[in-house]
Amino acid sequence: MSQTADQMELREEDIRKHYAAATALLTGFDHTPRIASGNGAEEAEERSPGIARTRRFRSTTPGLATRRQTVKHGVQLRATIEAADDEDALTSPQQATVLHTLRRAIAIAQAVAETYAEATGLSDLKRANLEGALPANRKSEFSELLTAEALITAYSWANATAYLLSTHTTETTVEVGEVEELITDNGQIALHGLLWELDQDIERHAPDDAHLIATISAFAEQVMEKVNLRAQTAPRLAPFTGASWHIEADDLTIRGFTPAAKAKSSTLTMTFKKPNEIIGNHIAKYQALKLSKMLMAYDFDRKLNPFTELGGFIFTFMGDGKPGTGKTILIQMMAGLINDYCKVADYPFRYQNLSTDNIDSYQGKSGQNTKAFVNNVIDPNVIGFGTIDDIDQIAGKRGDRQSSAGQQEITAVLMESFAGANTVVRGNCTFGMFSNYPENVDDALRQRAGARFLVDGPQTREDYIDILYLLMGKNHSIPLGDHEVFAAQEIKKAVAASFDSHSRPHEQGLLNVFDRVRDQIGELDTITKMGTYLKGIQEADERFTGRAIKNITDAVKVRAMDFELPDEWMENPELFLRKGYDEKKAMIEELRVPITTDMVLQEINRYADSEFRYADKSDEVAIEAMVRDFGRQEEAKRRYLESKS
Repeated sequence: MSQTADQMELREEDIRKHYAAATALLTGFDHTPRIASGNGAEEAEERSPGIARTRRFRSTTPGLATRRQTVKHGVQLRATIEAADDEDALTSPQQATVLHTLRRAIAIAQAVAETYAEATGLSDLKRANLEGALPANRKSEFSELLTAEALITAYSWANATAYLLSTHTTETTVEVGEVEELITDNGQIALHGLLWELDQDIERHAPDDAHLIATISAFAEQVMEKVNLRAQTAPRLAPFTGASWHIEADDLTIRGFTPAAKAKSSTLTMTFKKPNEIIGNHIAKYQALKLSKMLMAYDFDRKLNPFTELGGFIFTFMGDGKPGTGKTILIQMMAGLINDYCKVADYPFRYQNLSTDNIDSYQGKSGQNTKAFVNNVIDPNVIGFGTIDDIDQIAGKRGDRQSSAGQQEITAVLMESFAGANTVVRGNCTFGMFSNYPENVDDALRQRAGARFLVDGPQTREDYIDILYLLMGKNHSIPLGDHEVFAAQEIKKAVAASFDSHSRPHEQGLLNVFDRVRDQIGELDTITKMGTYLKGIQEADERFTGRAIKNITDAVKVRAMDFELPDEWMENPELFLRKGYDEKKAMIEELRVPITTDMVLQEINRYADSEFRYADKSDEVAIEAMVRDFGRQEEAKRRYLESKS
């Protein structure tokens, strides 16, 4: 990736000059733990930092395990890593990779910290302090800058370590627990504490190379998480958070307390579906097709998509419908299209699904899993597609006693990520939430879905003939009869008919509001009249808030982009995909169509129909539950009275 305007290059010579000090840290140093305790019975004996040790010997006799003293420790991380495989006396390629990675990460962290110290005057204060000439009125500033340096050093080291090891990780995972020995006296002591604790974790969790890499990666992730929390209240970090440093040799960008990620694609094992294999669902299919191509307009140099500037980009959407109507194959179709487009353009594509497996019984872990899911998808260096299938089972309703703490955590993270104060929509990714029971999704979370895809499956006689023909396959001799296969699935014609059908509401509750308002003020053909209609909807359903109006206007802007980017633009990268941002934007603007009254009214009805549909279902479910409860109470009372008589 090319360097952007907000990045400074961290020169290779500025990194490599720290290699000697980094190697010395890996070879051996003394550290007295301040916060953390030792490993327990599995700890190795105390050792001096300058003396290499042999392979670990683990006693097989119960009670003979040795224990480190809780005073000064000689930390030999290099020896610990080389001893992570008790079977082999030679250093393995993976162990060598780990050692080079850690040295590189330490040097990068020290180079970033040095840059920060020069920019803030910390270097001058350090020299004055060594000379005993530090002014009394600057001691507080000096202490705060040292704390900031420690946090910056710790985060940059963990960020670089996780990034550089990411291509070497396997399916092996390790739970290292919370990082304890995070000391913020200064950058060097911060590294001492973290490397001491990493040494402990490797001895505890890494009997082989796969677990070694998994342990270090997990430890780095935990360090980033803890430092990030500490940094939220620490002063004097603006020079670090307001800038970014690019390291050309590693294609690594240190951007404040934001984890870096390799621009690598995910390996997809799903079965892709072609658009003609989806019968019915015309609007949902059409919008998914459009959105798949919209993502490909993303500019990796500008880190922005022209559609986000022009309007009409869908960052979040919700697909709802009855079981068996085609939500899963819609996901398969969209993932397949984006995957194929990215292969043509040579873009990294990352698909990830948030499932019930991410709900964890440990406090805070579900939220961490969800945040990791979101961060993987929004990575500005990839084209991302994130799905949350059966979101009603994964994200809990606030205030619902049936929802677990983990489900509540997931809801909170998704709400903040999809429309929070820090949400940045670059146009490189989209999130799809799917549910058979959207009425069970928290209202505020559901309203964060900027678009609604009603996945209602086949509807017409022609749809049912087409789906029977498709699923029957070729291994039969039954005649087709008087029917033109897939003619009803012609997308432009079918979508136009679907949109036209929303000139009037579909849900009875909304239809009553529509007819009443129109009887009072006439045809809804001005902004004032349509605004009056919106107020009438709000009076009928108080959940119809300003966010709903924003979602409707966003949907109208999508309709203004009521075109598909030409297929040839996706097939030949030189025609569109490889062009610069401004040229892409101009090409898109030429295809834009004017917004009409019909578009606005249809989108109001489409969105409001979905809210009334959800409310009606939710109310009906609640009523049925109350009826069952009343029935149980009556039956319990009857049995109780019988037992007393």
